[in-house]
Amino acid sequence: MSLPQPVPPSWKDLGKSSTDLLQKDYHFLSNSLEVKTKTPNGVTFKVAGNQPSHSSVIAGDVEAKFVNKKQGLTFTGTWTTANVLKAQAEVENQIANGLKVELLSTLSPAKGNAKTLVINGAYKQSGIHSRAALDVLKGPTFTADTVFGRDGFLVGAEAAYNVTEGRVSRYALAAGFSAPEYAVTLHALNDLKSFTASYYHRVSADVEAGAKAVYDPKLSANGVAIEVGTKTYLDSAAFVKAKINNSGVLALGYTQSLRPGLKASFGVAVDTQKLNEVNPTGAAHKVGMNFVFEA
Repeated sequence: MSLPQPVPPSWKDLGKSSTDLLQKDYHFLSNSLEVKTKTPNGVTFKVAGNQPSHSSVIAGDVEAKFVNKKQGLTFTGTWTTANVLKAQAEVENQIANGLKVELLSTLSPAKGNAKTLVINGAYKQSGIHSRAALDVLKGPTFTADTVFGRDGFLVGAEAAYNVTEGRVSRYALAAGFSAPEYAVTLHALNDLKSFTASYYHRVSADVEAGAKAVYDPKLSANGVAIEVGTKTYLDSAAFVKAKINNSGVLALGYTQSLRPGLKASFGVAVDTQKLNEVNPTGAAHKVGMNFVFEA
């Protein structure tokens, strides 16, 4: 008798270990600040501000999130500096075990109209993770994806259907293998016209490594774009990250927990092919930082 299979990751989380290693905690594109607080009755507030390195404009938002675990209900409301209101309501494990239904909407008060209205559904059980989404205002477009998993092997597919035009507007396939120490994922995207391969390896308790290769005829004029990176924990409160791509851009990141509830991150990106270039606009080299306060 075979053992019960774990729930596989969703389609969007295939290759997540490698993606997080190569993308997260590199704060060289902007300077940002986050402040998070939580009330005794479970309401979480978050205020975030972000200033891109190439702009003097600061974008921000205020978010309130309420979670009722007993009823399986989560409600999130956000107001941005672009005067856009966002609302998200989730109900999980109430209609059926393993089923989550979600409603997302954005509204522009200045224009008095809804910008987006999306209904999502996700169902996960042993060995299967399926999702479906209906974008009411765009198309409408119906998107569905499913990932099957068994003994570490993963196979998934995604397709989007334009209801108005009556045609499949996008489809993709993926396959991979996931183990506690390493993971390999292959994607065939954009109607099987572009391809991505990613690899993640936990070398030891303190060291992680990963790589990603992308072939897209529209974006990779020189062939395949390759990026490799690593993460090393200095101690329980600090880690450093480094990555480089085949275009010669080297990125470094450093994150330090200064005290409980206070975390600082710093990042720098250097174009190694333009080390002697003086560029006041910051196009060749970038520096940024991020601070998170949480109470």
